[in-house]
Formats: sequence, structure tokens, C-alpha cells
Amino acid sequence: MNLRVACSLLLLCLLSAVSPPSAATAPAAPRLMLATSYEVGVEVSDYWVSEKLDGVRGHWDGRALRTRGGHPVNAPAWFTRGWPAVPMDGELWLGRGRFDEVSGLVRALAPADERWREVRFMVFDLPGHGGPFEARVLRMRTLLAEADIVWLRPVAQRRGTDAASLDARLDAVIAAGGEGLMLHHRDARYRVGRSDDLLKYKPYEDAEARVVGHTGGRGKYAGMLGALVVERADGLRFRLGSGFTDAQRVDPPKVGAYVTYRYNGLTPNGVPRFARFLRVRHLLPPRDPE
Repeated sequence: MNLRVACSLLLLCLLSAVSPPSAATAPAAPRLMLATSYEVGVEVSDYWVSEKLDGVRGHWDGRALRTRGGHPVNAPAWFTRGWPAVPMDGELWLGRGRFDEVSGLVRALAPADERWREVRFMVFDLPGHGGPFEARVLRMRTLLAEADIVWLRPVAQRRGTDAASLDARLDAVIAAGGEGLMLHHRDARYRVGRSDDLLKYKPYEDAEARVVGHTGGRGKYAGMLGALVVERADGLRFRLGSGFTDAQRVDPPKVGAYVTYRYNGLTPNGVPRFARFLRVRHLLPPRDPE
């Protein structure tokens, strides 16, 4: 056997000994209940209403805390010590307008202990309870009062009354820097996937797109970013020219990055109306569970 053949056989053996990455190593996303959009005509009095918190969704399975995508949340050990051993659905939250900060903490490989002292896990559902949402609201309040942990709290829920009161509350939340409202039907069981029993009510819609290019700015933005050229999953391309800070125009999201944008409905051609940059999306949401 010559040297070339021997080397080839050795390389083949080494390659065959290396197992390809297994799909099992990818994080398994928790099977969560997801919202649809509120529409005029809903019987508001049938729903419990809460503020839609601008944080990172978290799922506590009774032992470990994970993101909506299934990634482990590397919080300090004290953060989850003493939590009830029951599944809890909630939001990791620092306060209104502080999404980027809490997102950075959640994505960090090593927990910044002092910064986590400000984080709250705001619980809005108990996936394993089995009863209607009204019963789950009462159980959340009792369960978390018994736990008596400052950073583990139920989201404030109030029964809806009518559409006019709902709109007034939305206006107040937006004026205070909030994102919107959530409506949860009082009789709804926890159901995996998109549900008309869980509604989000915001003055705008939002979605994700991939950055595929940049255009140069003009006037005071000369030499900086003018607009991002982005592409939706269906291949539609459009521009995002507003919503950026000056720092973001100097150092814009790179080609290949994903961003969240906000918009107000679609044109007849399906293009987002008044599309505006909101933030870089570091962790894309998983596909809706079936």
C-alpha cells in the first residue's frame, strides 16, 4: 500500500468517526399560547386586560427558565431560587422602554449579578393549571403572594368593561411609554399556538425582516445611513428610512442582520405602510407551534 492510499484511508476513518451535528442539540422551544390581533367588535367585558410589557418572554417549566425559542436564561442562581415548582409563562422586564437592556442581559453568557437585581419576572399565565383564565388569574395571585419574592410578580389584570374604556386605557399606556394591551378571554383554557382567546392591542403592528443593503443619507445625514433595504421571508423588499438614532445611522445594522420594524397596515400590494425601524432582533422567534 503506497503512502497516498494509506493517507486517504486514514482520513476516511477520521471523518467517519466524527458524528454530524444532531438536530437534538438544538434548543426545543416551549409550546406556548400565542396572541392574535384585537379587532373592533370584540366583547371587551368578556376579557381580562393587562399591559403588554416590552420585555423578553420567558417560560419557567418548574425547574429551569428558558426563552420563547428554548434558549436557557443564564440568570444568577438566586434569581429563580424558591420559585414555585409549576410552569409559569411571563415576561423578563426592566421597565417601559428598556427592552434592549433586558435583551442584552438575557443573551449574556455570564450573568451580571448587580444588573439582574432590577429585573422582574412578570407572570401572566400558568400553562399547566387546566382551568379557565379567570381561575388562573386568581391562582397566580395566591401562588406568587405565598412565594413572596420581590422580583417574581403577577402582571396586573383587570376585567374589561367596554371598547371606549379599553381605548382610553390604551392611550394612557402609550402616553406613559408603554407598548400596548393584552386581552385574555375569561373562559379560555391554555391552548398551544395562536388563539383568538388571547389578543394584543397596539397602535401599530410589528414584524421582522433581514437587512440586504444600505442607502446613503443626504443633508444632515450625508456620510451616514439613509435607509436600510430589508427583505421579508416572502422575498418582498422595501426600505426603512426612519426610527434610527444618530448613532445607529453612523453604525447601522449589518447586511444579514435581522431587524424588527413597525408599520400601520399594508398597501394593496402587500407593502407595509409607514414602515419604521424599531430595533435589531438578536433572537428570532421560533415558528408557531402546531
